[in-house]
Amino acid sequence: MTVPEIDPFHTVTLSTLAHRLAADGRSIIHMEFGQPSTSAPKAAVARAHHVLDTDPMGYWESDPLKERIARHYADSYGVTVKPEQITLTAGASVALVLALTSCFVPGMRVALARPGYVAYRNTLRALHMEAVEIPCGEAVRFQLTAEAIAALSPAPDGLIIASPANPTGTILSSEELSAIVEVCRARGIRIISDEIYHGLSFGEPAHSVLEYDDTALVVNSFSKYFSMAPWRLGWLVAPEDRIDAVKARMGNMFLTPSSLSQHAALVAFDCRDELDGHLETYRHNRDLLLEALPVWGLRHIAPPDGAFYIYADIGHLTDDSLAFCTRLLEDTGVATAPGIDFDPVDGKHFIRFSFAVSTDRIREAIRRMTPWFIERTAEAKTP
Repeated sequence: MTVPEIDPFHTVTLSTLAHRLAADGRSIIHMEFGQPSTSAPKAAVARAHHVLDTDPMGYWESDPLKERIARHYADSYGVTVKPEQITLTAGASVALVLALTSCFVPGMRVALARPGYVAYRNTLRALHMEAVEIPCGEAVRFQLTAEAIAALSPAPDGLIIASPANPTGTILSSEELSAIVEVCRARGIRIISDEIYHGLSFGEPAHSVLEYDDTALVVNSFSKYFSMAPWRLGWLVAPEDRIDAVKARMGNMFLTPSSLSQHAALVAFDCRDELDGHLETYRHNRDLLLEALPVWGLRHIAPPDGAFYIYADIGHLTDDSLAFCTRLLEDTGVATAPGIDFDPVDGKHFIRFSFAVSTDRIREAIRRMTPWFIERTAEAKTP
């Protein structure tokens, strides 16, 4: 068995260029990564300072934090999750690796949406598993459907779902999520649900897969809603038949997540007013971009139901989204993400904007990009 080749994360390359331009004195607006520009909640930071001053810490998995997360599932979704089902991880990326390796072996097939988060596809390849990509276009709101999963032949061993999704921000309705679970149950497909953008919805809240399927695994994180991306803390909820497998892999491969982050995260759960204020900022930023996009000639977008992304079709302007985003960055100082990271087939015609920055930054980005896009549109119309 050879070492698998995986694609680079092109957005990282663009971000590196953005930081180099900033070092040269350019004014850069970072809309390329899905990370809040806000810090962790004030009370969580204060708790971290106290712990640094009073506790030498060490390898640790916080029972109080696991109990608090379990209570969160009862309060938010009406489902029972035992604290022992929860494994704390160094971010959602580790949780994804634990979920995949505890349920599947090399050669197994795992289905996922295209477009979808770049690390799903590449992590599967790195683990010698086969990524079965399901094209999900504008007609289905860039989301998986029960019909598409039922049509897969043969049935895959697993399925990764994400709602709200990256790069689109689309949310699965209760009816569609329930139907997906029913198809997977009938076909023996194990579900892994990425729920890291829960709490960031602009209409109806997103549903957890655990409301419909107690055999699914759930990946979550403190990076998005809780605004703690650099603290690198996430969790995995595993069904009882996978708890031992997950715990064994976590202990051997990753030991424990940061003790300091766990102390801070427990406090962050009680900072809802502050965190919901960030959501209102994202809502306003989204509205500003939705107003600007038609002026730019970008009228075909994924409906931004949640998260903090807009995924827009630029196929009338380019068939090379990476070169397009590079030129946009060099000309305007606004860093964005090329669609090829999320869709290796059709992503050459798409761009992702992250609006997880301050509203002032969004306004300035719109000011810079408006004449640039108008000029590109005029060029594209010129025979």
